[in-house]
Amino acid sequence: MRLAAISRKLAEDVGGLRFSAPIAHVYNPLVYARAPHEAYLERWGEAPKEVLLLGMNPGPFGMAQTGVPFGDVAMVRDFIGVTGKVGHPEQEHPARPIQGFDCARSEVSGSRLWGFAQSTFGSAERFFARFFVVNYCPLVFMEASGKNFTPDKLRATEQSALFEVCDRALQRIVERLEPRYVVGVGAFAAERARLALAGHDVAIATVLHPSPASPQANRGWAALAAAQLRAAGIELPDAVAPAESAAGSKKPRSRRQA
Repeated sequence: MRLAAISRKLAEDVGGLRFSAPIAHVYNPLVYARAPHEAYLERWGEAPKEVLLLGMNPGPFGMAQTGVPFGDVAMVRDFIGVTGKVGHPEQEHPARPIQGFDCARSEVSGSRLWGFAQSTFGSAERFFARFFVVNYCPLVFMEASGKNFTPDKLRATEQSALFEVCDRALQRIVERLEPRYVVGVGAFAAERARLALAGHDVAIATVLHPSPASPQANRGWAALAAAQLRAAGIELPDAVAPAESAAGSKKPRSRRQA
């Protein structure tokens, strides 16, 4: 199954789920940002890959705007080379508008992760020859106030239904891309990978999440991530220059989103 087909099936499956208070709004960028999302999959998702980097779920100024995991607008447009028409969620929170590639806010986690890819590999072509990046959960959750709500805090029954379809999609992605390593970007993603991929012939590792809410990440995330990848057995080019964006001091509302 091609990645775009896996994505569309996941979008359909999560679209049938319902979530209770305090969640008031749910955005699904696999639907309203389908054009750039599938452009990313088609351009860079050719199998096989050596390493699959797995995020948690979209951040408000990242994938929520561009349809690309950790999708800081500038990095998606200028480094990854993806653009496209972005629509709107069915119920859009006035405090969290979707502006697509016109969004002026930087997604710090995304600028750090893709900046690391750029500074380490030099080009998107070299990075994607071995690596690919996806999110475990495609949905953005918000409370009535507009505050982000991460999937690790969902009610147990709602988690179970969501994780079942996300696990299945991750399994299909791994079967398609045949990675040797699945690397959770943050502890939540690593744990979901371990559970979903039990029995699969793949090594599970983790790197620190690049969120500016993490003091450790703020002390040079790129170098820390490179060390963790190497410790897992993943080879990287010798020279790794930390690539923190000028927005690195800004703190998004969600700690673990992409």
